Amino acid sequence: MNPLIDTLLNHRSVRQFTEQAIAPELLNTLLQCGQAAASSSFIQAYSVIRVTNAEHRARIAALAGGQVWIEQSPEFLVFCADLYRINQCCMAQGEGVLQGHTEHFIAATVDVALMAQNVLSAAESLGLGGVFIGGIRNDPETLSELLDLPDLVYPVFGMCLGYPNQETSLKPRLPVTSILHEGKYQTDLIQENIQQYDAKMQSYYQARTRNARTSTWSAQTAKAIQGKLRQHMLSFLQKRGFLRQ
Repeated sequence: MNPLIDTLLNHRSVRQFTEQAIAPELLNTLLQCGQAAASSSFIQAYSVIRVTNAEHRARIAALAGGQVWIEQSPEFLVFCADLYRINQCCMAQGEGVLQGHTEHFIAATVDVALMAQNVLSAAESLGLGGVFIGGIRNDPETLSELLDLPDLVYPVFGMCLGYPNQETSLKPRLPVTSILHEGKYQTDLIQENIQQYDAKMQSYYQARTRNARTSTWSAQTAKAIQGKLRQHMLSFLQKRGFLRQ
């Protein structure tokens, strides 16, 4: 192995941090690492809002479901899919106004996801830790007003960053054999793979030193995906100029 692979394979979410600040130069370097990620047609359709106002952090923590680490982490960043800047280029170059095509939405969302993952991986390689915050999509309208986001920009997720103040166990991922399909999608293997992985995750949950419980991956996944419908997202995105065509 090598240090990069070791870092990637040892990823775990961190929600408790020391009071040590992240030096501005280091934060800048982490964001540059994010920018080094692949980008669809090199459009770089992302922006990052660094939230430093304590009242804003508290409001965001509340709308995200009471995630206090948003208030406590040394850095809290909101990663946005950003077509506003690109729309300015289109108009300036005589290519017309963006019309909210689904493909543009996908490209921007993928761009910001790749960028953010680079940021977190770079941070972890230097001994920092963090956690993604999808809960900001509970109330994207309020968040957008709070951060003065223009149309054609939407908040995809947040990220807490800092120096870890906790030891967390490494969650076993699905085995590669469960997610790698040879030649075609092999539906006949799915149920068996789920059952095997459920048994492994049940042992993991029961053996944890913190928050031990009796559960399985499929039970947790079904509850999570069905419990976070966020049905407001389509109308919100269309209002912001996305997914109109």
